[in-house]
Amino acid sequence: MPDSATRPTADEEWENLLHQWRTQPDAQPRPFFYSRVRARLVGEEAKGPQLLPLWLRWPSYAVMLGIILMLSGDGAAERSVEPANHYQVYSEGR
Repeated sequence: MPDSATRPTADEEWENLLHQWRTQPDAQPRPFFYSRVRARLVGEEAKGPQLLPLWLRWPSYAVMLGIILMLSGDGAAERSVEPANHYQVYSEGR
């Protein structure tokens, strides 16, 4: 039982851990971090406007947009060139 006397309690362990965290120095950004970010932002501004919006340049969004437009339409893509009186076609088929 000599080990039980030296072992800290759960509260003491938490206090020790919190004390270790408090004494650590604050994290600092790496050197030149902000200058690299600023240079990248300026570089993106210098490119100018794109011909297509960003979401349209991503193929998955373009495909989804096409599917949504196709499914939400009035069925014009499904119809082929039919005679003006389509009821006549059904009655002749019987």
